[in-house]
Amino acid sequence: MHHAPCPIDTWRSGRRRFSFRIQALTMAVLISLMGATNPDVGAGERSGEQIYAMRCAGCHGAAGEGGDEYPQPLIGTRSIGQLARYIQQSMPKDDPQKCSEQEAGKVAEFIYDRFYSPLAQARTRPMRVELARLTARQYRHSIADLIASFREPPTWDQEQGLLGEYFKSRRMRESERVAERRDAQIQFDFDDGPPTEGEYDLHQFSIRWQGAIIAPDTGVYEFVVRTDHAVKLWVNDLRQPLIDGWVKSGNDPVYREPIFLLGGRAYPLRLEFSKAKQGVDDSAKNKDKPPLPASIRLEWRLPGASRDTVLAERNLIPKVAPGVFALATPFPPDDRSTGYERGTAVSKEWDQATTAAALAAADYLSKHWDDITGTKSDASDRSGRARAFARQFAERAARRPLEDALRATMVDRYFQDGFDPDLSVKRAVLLTLKSPRFLFPELNDGRVDKPDASAVDSWRRAGRLALVLWDSLPDAELRRAAEKGELETPDQIRCQAERMAGDQRAFAKLREYLLQWVRAYPVPDLSKEESSFPEFDAAMAADLRTSLELFLDHVLRSATCDFRELMLADYLFLNGRLAQYYSVDLPPDVPFQRVSVAGERAGLITHPYLLAVFSYRRDTSPIHRGVFVARGLLGRTLRPPPDAFPPEPSELHPGLTTRERISRQTNAPACQKCHALINPLGFPLERFDAVGRLRDRESGKALDLTGNYTALTGEVASFQGPLDLARFVASSEEAQEAFVEHLFQNLVKQPVQAYGRETLRQLCGSFQDRQFHIRQLAVEIAVLEALRDDRSTDDRSPKAAQQTDAP
Repeated sequence: MHHAPCPIDTWRSGRRRFSFRIQALTMAVLISLMGATNPDVGAGERSGEQIYAMRCAGCHGAAGEGGDEYPQPLIGTRSIGQLARYIQQSMPKDDPQKCSEQEAGKVAEFIYDRFYSPLAQARTRPMRVELARLTARQYRHSIADLIASFREPPTWDQEQGLLGEYFKSRRMRESERVAERRDAQIQFDFDDGPPTEGEYDLHQFSIRWQGAIIAPDTGVYEFVVRTDHAVKLWVNDLRQPLIDGWVKSGNDPVYREPIFLLGGRAYPLRLEFSKAKQGVDDSAKNKDKPPLPASIRLEWRLPGASRDTVLAERNLIPKVAPGVFALATPFPPDDRSTGYERGTAVSKEWDQATTAAALAAADYLSKHWDDITGTKSDASDRSGRARAFARQFAERAARRPLEDALRATMVDRYFQDGFDPDLSVKRAVLLTLKSPRFLFPELNDGRVDKPDASAVDSWRRAGRLALVLWDSLPDAELRRAAEKGELETPDQIRCQAERMAGDQRAFAKLREYLLQWVRAYPVPDLSKEESSFPEFDAAMAADLRTSLELFLDHVLRSATCDFRELMLADYLFLNGRLAQYYSVDLPPDVPFQRVSVAGERAGLITHPYLLAVFSYRRDTSPIHRGVFVARGLLGRTLRPPPDAFPPEPSELHPGLTTRERISRQTNAPACQKCHALINPLGFPLERFDAVGRLRDRESGKALDLTGNYTALTGEVASFQGPLDLARFVASSEEAQEAFVEHLFQNLVKQPVQAYGRETLRQLCGSFQDRQFHIRQLAVEIAVLEALRDDRSTDDRSPKAAQQTDAP
């Protein structure tokens, strides 16, 4: 909803603009009195400040805040040299190139030091750590772990697949079991033979698969079972089947049902299959009629996907996991104005969502309370157990022990004599989940029964570690460390952070960050024009997505976990279908495996999935690819184009290459302000077509793959192709710094600049010292946040100004 501006705000805004104009006029008058406009004062004697006041302040404002002609503030990431070149060529607007090279250098240095550079912005508009609520992801994972803390934690190992038990009849009894084995996938065609070695009645047998399934992403999954026989499927609830086809009605062999799951967690799964004596006369069974064929496939459709795929071995565990409370309540979008999710906006919609979520959690607990607490409805100590559970629930949600008065208010008052314990638990849970102590982690003042400052700090640090690395609450080990005061020194905190970084929840958070970082989350559209790419279908697009995810997973789980490998890896993960399409020598039916592409590709920049994403349906897009490298990898800030210009269709200029068409369309001076940076980063990637396949020619011409980049230091790097570009990005300090800054903001949900001018530089140094180890970088960020001084928190802090590169 858009609201009309408040008259007071309008007046204040107008007053600020008037004030800025007065400042500019005053500066011009003062400089005039000082002799800046005196003909006797040579241009070479004027300072950058004087030149700015004479020729720039009228349009850009005295402090670079913007004006009517140029409303955008003068802030950005260009170097002094780049600013000087731009000023000399383009400014002032009414008389370009009026500034000499010397004058342009002086005014560029003044602008850069006074208000343009990130350091100048931090000096004039210092950022503060803002009071924040839980983001939607933090809320869902916190409440899932809060409920899971009363269950046995799941165990993880290297085994994959599901445990299959095979029975010689429809009765799944121990005495009827013929075999037990681990199955990588559920994709079987039994035809007229037995499912395993052993004695079976081929007209009727049954199988039960058990274990757990790992959901890679958060969202709605659709589980699909394909079979002509009886089947039941349980997911995340072993009491109520998700799919029940035990009594078959109709002839449809496909069963499908949706379920909401949180990414990075294991959910219990059980699948039961029974082959019956369909079409067989009992009097003649096993005599003359051959057994009917039998088959079963277990598939799913991932969030954002357009097709079903067989559940892969890597997503299955042969051990049963406890159930997970996967909150499906919709939340309004979190603030992403700075490029990462932040819980800074509290709205009526968000308040309603937290209320609905608290009710859903209370309802879940009321149904599973006996299982969670190990009690029964007629137990004599039920009321006492209920009170103890509610106390623990409230303290774990608050991330610290509660003082007596608060415990009495939040829990004990609901458990007076004569109160129904089930209803009392529900009320206490609702109050706990609506409490600011749960919703706003930094509001906890740390008061405990014994107001020991070190105890307060330990609990606060435990809560921060869990939020940074897991988007969740402290686990039992972290609570124990806080209770014993073992989170006092940086080494103690780092020890816990390193343990937590090896947890599946930390892996899932880093994996999601990397997908966001490369603009692949949420899942983008990857459809292509059928006439140009007839073999590129939904199955091919899904395989490409899997290839990217397997690559990211491999790097994250490797011992080196090296940022540079993301740019330099000379291998891809391909299956037979992808290998055939991308001209790699593999048999057509092999599953995904690591394949060398040395000399042809290098890491993410040349991954066919991203190359296809940053292309049009038929043609490549050096602009989209260049923006990805400039903004996503090198951290450059680009202003939006003043107007949207569609690309010129290739059929209008059939004799031109894409590079020639783009150069022709963006050669205007106004376009070159950004495209002089973007295009030379995208042109080397023209080695690959719109689906990421290698090519040597376009429109009958040899490809020009040269490119360049002018660093913030003023140094110019030249590229002869995509491999040169990948090597440059891997070694670029700008790319490394951008990665550190982006990861910090993603993990902490705060700008790194709010932690002091030296923080980013120190983290970059630590990143380099640790051989660019991504998980170790996450550990250092978590330690830094855990040790942050609370006194810097201020919910009234100014928002970070939007950066542009427009002088």
